[in-house]
Formats: sequence, structure tokens, C-alpha cells
Amino acid sequence: MHDDPSLPKAVASTPSREAASAPADSPDGTRTRAGKPWWSTLGPGLITGAADDDPSGIATYSQAGAQYGYAVGWTVLVTFPLMVGIQLASARIGRITGKGLTETFAKLCPRWVVMGLVALLVVANVINLGADLSAMGDALHLAIGGPSSVYVVVMALVSLLLQIWLPYERYVRVLKWLTLSLIAYVGVGFAARADWTLALKSLVLPSMHWDRDYATTVVAILGTTISPYLFFWQANQEAEEIRRIDADRPLAVAPEQAAHQFRRLRIDTLVGMGFSNGIAFFMIVATAAALHANGVRDIDTSAQAARALQPVAGDFAFLLFAAGIIGTGFLALPVLAGSAAYAVATLAGVRRGLDRPPGDAKAFYAILSGAMLIGLALSLSGINPMKALFWSAVVNAVISVPIMVAVMIAASHPKIVGELCMPPVWRLLGWLATAAMALATVTMIVLQTSDTVMGGR
Repeated sequence: MHDDPSLPKAVASTPSREAASAPADSPDGTRTRAGKPWWSTLGPGLITGAADDDPSGIATYSQAGAQYGYAVGWTVLVTFPLMVGIQLASARIGRITGKGLTETFAKLCPRWVVMGLVALLVVANVINLGADLSAMGDALHLAIGGPSSVYVVVMALVSLLLQIWLPYERYVRVLKWLTLSLIAYVGVGFAARADWTLALKSLVLPSMHWDRDYATTVVAILGTTISPYLFFWQANQEAEEIRRIDADRPLAVAPEQAAHQFRRLRIDTLVGMGFSNGIAFFMIVATAAALHANGVRDIDTSAQAARALQPVAGDFAFLLFAAGIIGTGFLALPVLAGSAAYAVATLAGVRRGLDRPPGDAKAFYAILSGAMLIGLALSLSGINPMKALFWSAVVNAVISVPIMVAVMIAASHPKIVGELCMPPVWRLLGWLATAAMALATVTMIVLQTSDTVMGGR
């Protein structure tokens, strides 16, 4: 049989091989996890959720906490269900089809539309890579001194080499362990002596400040939380998992596995997005307690937030915050570079996948390396990190809504998922997330246009 680079092993397999590869105690064709705890099933959803709290996200949450204190804590209760809805739709597409979003969109949209969306995704990801690398270098410089530019180069190359040479199964374990770096922000929250009564009250009884700056902050939080690269990454990682586990098949050809896999997807996505939003809450609380409460309101970068914490909350909180920036940066870099590489390689029709050895997917790893190296060049160019993050957010806002519309249509389209369409409750959450992003995008454009007009007077 011809080996189509876009097809996982499952599609190219015969039913007899599927039956032969299934464990004896697994009549539905799925690999059992007898004796293993439920968290052993966590993977793409957990990594995706944790990668959302990248250094650029840390900067946004730090700015929000420093400027408005606990009053923006309520946003995490809004973003959590919205993230679950859209990420679960993306994960289901990958698990049902065994393919990523780019291939899925190609079945529903003209090729020029898909090419345009992929181009914008790559631009946004590369800018974000540069900004994240700059934040990581600055954080390490603050912690131990030395030249931040050297740290940026070393960290970029280490991340790239791990992606290329470490076997996929071991690499996923590394990414899972890196998610623990975010727990540093839980420690920062307690070290900063937060007012937990007020912090928890803000979740359900927020103090609103409906002015231009407050609205901009809320839009920024929503924009940094719901990002297109996360959709592409989680869908592609579900397809990778199908290739990695012999007994697994795309649900389109093995619907008997649907009940087990959909249950796993729900747990993985709920835990991953819950972890992401929980850590975001602790970042807001930590900066609200240590910075806002002490009159520090103007924070531009995550590194500045770490520096500002030191005299207020002490060396321990400062080091934890800096370590969190570096750890979550190492987690976000492969997600940003990888999602771009998957999308471009799919359009080019070449072999792709982090589960493939470098010699078997040279073009894919060349694209991945190119994205990382361009991001490195941007970081070393001296570009203002806040301007880079701003333009990344603008591009993400422009492409997020059409991509989310495409994801939600595909997740229930008979041509894509057959009879395995999303249940109503998850569809509702996904469409609410799409509507929220549309509103956020319009609000951002109106605010920026208004600023431009006022500035020209």
C-alpha cells in the first residue's frame, strides 16, 4: 500500500491487524490502563493548557494583577469553559480523523483561504517565539546575572535539539514534567501574602471598572488565553497519539473506541484547561498582592514583574517567578514552533510528525527549525518585546475567529466526523468561545482605532 504521509498507521491498517494488536482484555480495541491512575491518561490537553501560560501570557496576567489587583480574577471563570469548548472540539477532530486542522480545513475551505490562515498563524507564532525567548533570557539574567543574549541562544538551541532528537514518547514526558514549573506561581501567591478572602470573593463578586483601560485588559486576557496555535497543536497531538499507540485508530474507522477516547479527551481537556486557568488566577493574585497593593501598577513584561516582586515579596518569590518564566517558556516553544511546522508541512504535503525520526521527515524538521531560528533572530534583533507581543495579539485576533468558526463547523460536519458530532453542551461552549473572541476582536479594533484618532488630534 502507498504510504501517504498524511495518514496515520491506523488508516493504512486492515481490520485484522487492529484486532490482532488489541490487548486481550480490551474488546473495544483500546489499550487498557489497568492498575494505572487516571492522570496517566493526561497528555495533549494538559500540555496544551500549560503551554497557554507562556511568558507572554505571564506578562498579560501580571499587568492585569498589577493594574487592577484582584478585580480581574473573575476572568478565569469565564475563560475556563470557553477554552474547554474550543479545545475539546479541536481534540475531537484530531482523534476522529487522525489528522490535523490544516487537512480538515482543506476539505471545507478553498486552498487559498487555508494558505492565508496558515501564513498568519506562522507569523503570529514566530513573533511569539521571539518574545518568549526574550522573556526567558531576561528572567535568567535577573536570577543569575550574565548576558541574556547568550542565554537566549542556548535555550533556543536546547529546545530545538530536544524536539528533533529526543524520541516522541520521551519528549512528551519531558513536556509533562515541565508543566510542573507553573506550580511556582502557586508558591509566589502564598509568598506574597495574598488576601485570599478578597481574592476568592473577586471570582464571583468582581469589582468592575468599565473604562477603556479595564476593557482593554479584559480583552487582552481573553486574547492571550484563547490562541489559534493551541487548536492546531492539540489536534495534531491527538493524531500523533494514534500513530504512537498500536491499538489506537482514528475513530472514523474504529467507532467502537469512541466511548473510551471521548471520555479520555474530556478528562484531559478539562484538567488541562483547569490547570491553565488556575495558574493564571495565581499569577493575578500574586501580582495583585505584591505589586498592586504596594502601589506598583505599571508592568510591561514578565521580567519586569519578577524584578518588581523582589523588594516587595522577597528573594524566594522573585526566584520562583523567574523560574516559572523559564520553565513555561521551554514548554511553550515547542508548541509554537511545532504547530507552525505541522500547518506548513501539511500544506506542502510532506511527511510530518514529532514521532518520526529526523531522517524520515527532513522537510518537517527543517520547517520547525526555521520557525525557531527566525524567532531567535527576532529576539536578538532588539525588537521591543511588548510591541512584538502586541502585533502577535493583533494577528491572533484577526485569525482566531475564522479559525474557530471552521473548527466548530468541522467538529459537527458529517463530511469530517460522520455521526460522531459534538454533543450540544460542548457545541454551545465552543460557539460561545467563538462569539466571545469575535466581540473581543471588535472591541480591540474599536479601542485601537479610537486611540489612533485621539492621538492624531
